[in-house]
This record gives sequence, C-alpha cells and structure tokens, in this order.
Amino acid sequence: MTRAPGKPPLVKLERCSLVLGGHTVLDRIDFELHSCERWALVGANGSGKTLLLKLLRGDLWPTPTGEELRTYQLDADSTAKERIAYLGPERQDRYVRRDWDLSVNQVVTTGLFDEDIPLTRPTRAQCARVARLLRRFGLWPLRRRRFLSLSYGQRRLVLVARAVAGEPQVLLLDEVFNGLDAQVRKLLRKALEQPGSRGPAWVLSSHRAEELPANITHMAHLRAGQIVASGPIAAIRARRIAVPVRIKGKLPRKAGTRPAARQETTPLVQIRNANVYRDYRPVLKDLDWTLRPGEHWAITGRNGSGKSTLLKLIYGDLHPALGGTIERRGVPFGTPIEAWKRRTGLVSPELQAEHFRATSIEEIVVSGRHASVGLDFPPTRTDRSAARRWLDFFGLTELARRGPREVSYGQMRLALIARAMVLHPDLLLLDEPFTGLDADLRKQVAELVEQVARGGTQVVMAVHHEADLLPSISYVLRIGAGGRARVQTRKS
Repeated sequence: MTRAPGKPPLVKLERCSLVLGGHTVLDRIDFELHSCERWALVGANGSGKTLLLKLLRGDLWPTPTGEELRTYQLDADSTAKERIAYLGPERQDRYVRRDWDLSVNQVVTTGLFDEDIPLTRPTRAQCARVARLLRRFGLWPLRRRRFLSLSYGQRRLVLVARAVAGEPQVLLLDEVFNGLDAQVRKLLRKALEQPGSRGPAWVLSSHRAEELPANITHMAHLRAGQIVASGPIAAIRARRIAVPVRIKGKLPRKAGTRPAARQETTPLVQIRNANVYRDYRPVLKDLDWTLRPGEHWAITGRNGSGKSTLLKLIYGDLHPALGGTIERRGVPFGTPIEAWKRRTGLVSPELQAEHFRATSIEEIVVSGRHASVGLDFPPTRTDRSAARRWLDFFGLTELARRGPREVSYGQMRLALIARAMVLHPDLLLLDEPFTGLDADLRKQVAELVEQVARGGTQVVMAVHHEADLLPSISYVLRIGAGGRARVQTRKS
C-alpha cells in the first residue's frame, strides 16, 4: 500500500528519545503512521515496543533533548488521547491492582469516554453501540459478569471491545493476542482484517508471527531502543535480524538434584469430587484428578473454562466447595498452606500484576523464597545470593535494581519464572508461562523448564498454544463446557 502523496501522517515522531531511571530505553526514534496503514511492531524482550506505543499515544513524553518532535494530525475538536486507543498488558493488570471489579458492560461502556471507571451516563444510542460490540466479540453472555471473575483471556477480549468502543482513528495493541484461545484469536484477527478504508489505522506488537493479521502493510523492528528496520512488510520480512542468546545453558547449582520424586509412591496432589465456584458460578465440577510421582501435565481448554482456577486450587489460593477434598503430600490437615507454597513455584499473569509495586526485580525474585508478594523483612545474605544466581541465569543481572515500570512485560515474566525457581520446588505451576516472551527467548525458557522437569520437579502447565507443550508432558487434562474435565494421554 502506497501513501497518499502530500497527506500528513496521523502521528509522527522525529528524533524522539526516552530515558527512564537513567537508562536510555528509546533512542532517536523516527516513525510515521498514516491513515489506512497497519503496522506490526517486532523485536526482542526489552527492545522498547511497549514504550514506543505509549509514546505514540501520548501516555509518555519524549525526554527533552532540543531535537525531539511529536505531531498529530487527527480529527478536529479532539485530543490525541480521545482519537488514539491503547491496549496492553499493563492496562489489564491495572484492574487487578486497583480492584476495579466492574461488570463487563460497564468496562466496555467506559471506552466510549476513555474513562477508567463509569463517570458519564451513556445515551441510548451509545448503549446500543456497546450492545453491538458485546455481540460482535462474543461477550453478550458475559455482559453482567464481574470483570475480575473472568479468565485472563476473557478480560483481554473485553478490553479489546472497550478499545474500539470510542471509534478511534488509531488503535495501538500491545501483545493483544496473549491469553486468547485459538477461536478467539481467529475472531480478533478477523476484526482487524477489515478493509483499510473502514477501520482505524493500527500498530500491533507481537512475538508470534503466526498471530499477525493478514492485512499488515508495514513492519518495524526494534532492537535496544532503536528502530533498526522499517518499511513495507515484504521488504522487512525478507531481512534476517539476529537476536542474541541470553539464557545460560546450565541450571544454577542444586537445581534438579533433590531426592528423586519417582521413588515416592504417594501422589503429590490428589483432588476428589471438587466443585469450585467463582463469583457464585460453578467453574469446575465434580473434578477427580491425581498427580502421581514423576508425572507432568498440561491443562487446556477455552477461555474461561477453568484452567487458571485449577492451578489456584492446587496452589492453595482457592478451595473446593463442601464435599470436595484436596490432599497434598507432606501437608497434613491443619498445616499452614504457606508450608506447601514454599515447595511450589507459581507463574501466572495475575501474580505478575500483584508484583507491580515491587521496588526492584531482585525483590520479586527474593519474595519467592517466602511465597510472598513483597517482603516483610529485609532480605538476608542467603536470600540475595540465591536470587542473584537465578537473575544471572536469566540474563537479568543488569536489571536487578530496576523497578517493574522500567522493564518490559516479557522481562517481568522472566523475573517471575526466576522467582518460581529460587527454592528449587517440588512442583512448578505454570499459567501461560511463555506469554510476552519473544520467539528466541520462548524456546530457551521451554528448554529450561524441560531440564527442570527431567531433574525431578513436576510440572503442571496451562497453555493455549500446542507448540508450548514440553516434551516431558505425558498427560493432558482438557476442561470442556460446564467445567468438566477429561484426561488424554499425550503421545510423544
């Protein structure tokens, strides 16, 4: 697609830099977005994709250098933020951090006015538009549900509907396909693939090439805060831009050297006749499931089927309704659940949101030694030593003193995986663990978890992408409609 001659760009950045915490995270960026263009923004974790999207919208100001210029040519009688919609993982996490438990209908309605909470009463016509969007995105049955009772993927889809509610000229989507099942990803791609003259211009970041909509016109590749290649999609895809390997090949000392779990005969976890309710609704029904020594499981199912709920049940954040039981090896009745959590590593999007107020990445990793969010006491020398080994392993040493706002979403995910591994757990619970990781890093982390699984730690992981399943996974628990689960044996 060629740009109309003489027509100014909707958004233009010239020589824009961004310095956070004394670190240059974007360096002399030049970028133009014209109407009807669809951009893919790619690059490794920490390359600056999210910050560039925020800079385009106006959520961040360029660091003053005397050279920077940011201009908008949008519809008259509106501000840039009114005509540019942004959706990223941090915006979704904000609802968790601030406990904004609005109804789905209310969340989408706030998009009409770019409000975080309902402040403006919608007109009848605006209510009708919200209803159309709820039906378009398959959210009508959920319209009265509370936002925080939804699954991660369902929340993401609600926020997509919210983003388009105000009919923006520009749509900025940061890793928007994260947490969505295959059918919902297909639905969202179809919505983005409408003819260019009918929809907004958009910029979409993604780490999975197979997720990108078919109508992308341009691509920009970021590396270390600089745009190293940009232009029409065909020209950029023809180039190969190398990404350095970051994870070390050998696990930190003591990983995988605990007594072999296969000599045990008692199940690590045994669930009987479990029913779990969320927001007064049944999510899991009549669940019978046993995790025997040496087994590794995957949990699959549609958005909202109950995958994350099951992981929370195993971890101890949720409990079965009266009549159901859950037994954990080495945790007799009456034992504080913290004793179990110190033997169990957990990685999840909600846990990532809860750590947003941490003072540093090192603090997040140290907190894994206490199964806590934050620290009640200063870390000991042993705490710091253990954390530094895993920070070093994941290539996060240089980021150890930075806060969550100063690293990318993918780098935060790496910190959570390091946190989960810091005590070399008996059980590793992974809820979409590779979300936010670039392709190269995703492969390396998968190889790491495979090493951990072969070393004696049992793994239970919830995934939407079949390619994310580890070779060690031998059983799949597929949760279907109505919260009922069935077991499948996976052929290696």
